[in-house]
Amino acid sequence: MNDTERLLDPGTLYLVATPIGNLGDISARALLTLSTVDVVACEDTRKTGKLLELLGLRANRLLLANEHTEFAAAEEIAQLLAEGLTVALVTDAGMPAISDPGQRIVDYLLQQAHRISAVPGPSAVTTAIALAGFPVDRWVMEGFLPRKGRERSHRISEIAAEQRTTVIFESPKRLRATLVDLVEVCGGERRVAVMRELTKMFEETVRGQLDEVCEKFTDLVKGEIVIVVAPKSQTFVTDDEIIKAVELVVARGETKKTAVAEVSKSLGVQPNRVYRLAHDD
Repeated sequence: MNDTERLLDPGTLYLVATPIGNLGDISARALLTLSTVDVVACEDTRKTGKLLELLGLRANRLLLANEHTEFAAAEEIAQLLAEGLTVALVTDAGMPAISDPGQRIVDYLLQQAHRISAVPGPSAVTTAIALAGFPVDRWVMEGFLPRKGRERSHRISEIAAEQRTTVIFESPKRLRATLVDLVEVCGGERRVAVMRELTKMFEETVRGQLDEVCEKFTDLVKGEIVIVVAPKSQTFVTDDEIIKAVELVVARGETKKTAVAEVSKSLGVQPNRVYRLAHDD
């Protein structure tokens, strides 16, 4: 018996990734898990029922577990696991708990010391990052931005200063407004990639400067949207520039400790680098 054919462990919750568009992306292990578990907890029973039908599967039982029922579902799943049953948790698309219901359920079950296992697979986040062509050694997931108000402005300001690649989910109805806000705060020259309908028949990726991409989405579009914003460009600061900046602060009568903190902040340089140069007599 190979790993794919291994029977499921009793009393375990399985987080199962489902296709984000192309049914061919479902894994053999996901198929085995969904066809074997006692209960499939899902975001939408109708959509999951249809997905299972298209995959040639039929669940023993479907349990509603969406943003409105997460707490009640967590308690029921905990009881099922305590009885030694197996449960799969899925969302409408992608990996559960990633900008989708599931995180609260996982947290609750971990507090109850239940076993949880992941059946990884399709993810709009990692797919978008790979396609964008921006640095991927460090990145941040923003999810859906607040629709309006101070919190939205604050989050966009953070993205403008972000030195990591940023992933944003957005509704097609709000895509244009979000791009306009990003242009205003991040600047039109910031690079961006907008993905629509990833892995589906009409998949589209538009890359370029924010102001250029914004003008390509003046009309309402359809489909699932992912926006990937490139990191804020960093200008390399030379050692000589750092030393001169420290000397200027010290010349004002400040201590080297104060100078290190001030120069590090003003030039966007790591404090340990400034400290080393400031004390390299």
